[in-house]
Amino acid sequence: MSKHVKILSFLITIISLSSCYNYRNMRLLQENNRSLPKYTPTTYSDYKIQVNDEIIYRLITTDETISKLISPQNSSSSQNQISYRVYTDGTIDIPFISSIHVEGLTLTEAALAIEKKFKEILPDAVVKLSLANKTFTIFGDAGSGIYPIYKDRLTIFQALAMSGDFNEASDRKHVRIIRNSEKGTQILEFDIRPKSLIDSKYYYIYPNDIIYVQREFSSFYKVNSYFSLLNVVSVSLSLLFSVLTYTK
Repeated sequence: MSKHVKILSFLITIISLSSCYNYRNMRLLQENNRSLPKYTPTTYSDYKIQVNDEIIYRLITTDETISKLISPQNSSSSQNQISYRVYTDGTIDIPFISSIHVEGLTLTEAALAIEKKFKEILPDAVVKLSLANKTFTIFGDAGSGIYPIYKDRLTIFQALAMSGDFNEASDRKHVRIIRNSEKGTQILEFDIRPKSLIDSKYYYIYPNDIIYVQREFSSFYKVNSYFSLLNVVSVSLSLLFSVLTYTK
């Protein structure tokens, strides 16, 4: 094979590998696309308290004197609130009541358990709980950072919008969520494009979730538009003619 033919073959290979992004294929909430997976709706499960979670409680009672003594952090300002960490044995220590096990309980269940303890002191006690560490983490090709979960049932789309959404080269077929659960650390991988993602087990973001979006491998060969593709072709042909002229 002559030198000219080798050069021509190399340039043709570069051109053939180059392609434009198929924006129709990149769309979210796609329906009637048989090439996409179809996810099954699941019942939403409330978040369950884990070891190292930071719990904030509020005690409500008609006895203001005792309330201020037992729970002096009761305030509308979050800066004045004190959080209590869940220990490795799953328990939490709150002043004036005995240690209580809360790991594996929802916030509602834990609030009722703590409230029951307080009722031994204050018959009309009502306890409200919230998480101090109610955040998720995102990194990769869709931005990076730690963001607050500002509402119950925060969706994957809302989480991505907070970080800046996908880039053109983001791999929408293999989005991953790293999640701690009672079964240990799970890695949930899914295609974010089908509409059936809504209400599936991948749809809602839980506290401490880590979302990872990788760059699509084939993005190295892709261009943003047909105009850019034409530029690749013209530059390649110009290079070919220059080489041929030089070698004559």
